[in-house]
Amino acid sequence: MTAQLKKPLRLALVGMSGAGKTYWTRNLAACGYPTVSCDDLIETRLKGALQREGFSGINGMAAWMGWPDQPTYAERESQYLSDETATLDGILSEVEKDRERELVLDTTGSVVYTGNHLLYRLRRLMTVVYLVASAEEQQLLVERYLSDPKPVLWRGAFHPRPGEKPKDTVARCYPALLGARQQSYQTLAHCSLGVAALRELAKTAELQKRNPGELFLEQIREQLTRTM
Repeated sequence: MTAQLKKPLRLALVGMSGAGKTYWTRNLAACGYPTVSCDDLIETRLKGALQREGFSGINGMAAWMGWPDQPTYAERESQYLSDETATLDGILSEVEKDRERELVLDTTGSVVYTGNHLLYRLRRLMTVVYLVASAEEQQLLVERYLSDPKPVLWRGAFHPRPGEKPKDTVARCYPALLGARQQSYQTLAHCSLGVAALRELAKTAELQKRNPGELFLEQIREQLTRTM
């Protein structure tokens, strides 16, 4: 598996929203690697629908999608997933055309819903790294989602109780959504790195005055070597 990190380097970071995918992607960009954000490309595809309602940015996409109990949610969830699937297909097609291309891909938390065929291509073309949140950190992700919502595809995991407020339903059901996705991320990934350990890694990089992205790559290489 170590061959997957030889040039050209191609990484795809997966995990729930708030796990640190964008943070590490930005640090790898600072190391000189080209990066792509799926969120940015999906927003571009949704631009017309977002602008009609005065939304922009990732928080705007979340506001446009709305809470799962709203009448427009199912249709917009479906549209978002369709655009995400098309986005990932386009990225992988470009990689297939240029096998020497280097790329760090910041995926969305819902990448696991894009279909087995696309996920097989993703795993074949790139080294997939899963950023794993512990049970305690998952609770922080729930709190972060409630205070700073990002687009989330619930895929039927939102089950309100009579008289329950939407935010209370989110707080109760979101951990179950995290748990349901965990196995999918693990199956997709070539290696997994703990969010807590990566947080310490960032502190180490600061003390050593190094780019965190360099240490991040070292951790991936070490784990892939251990799994040979």
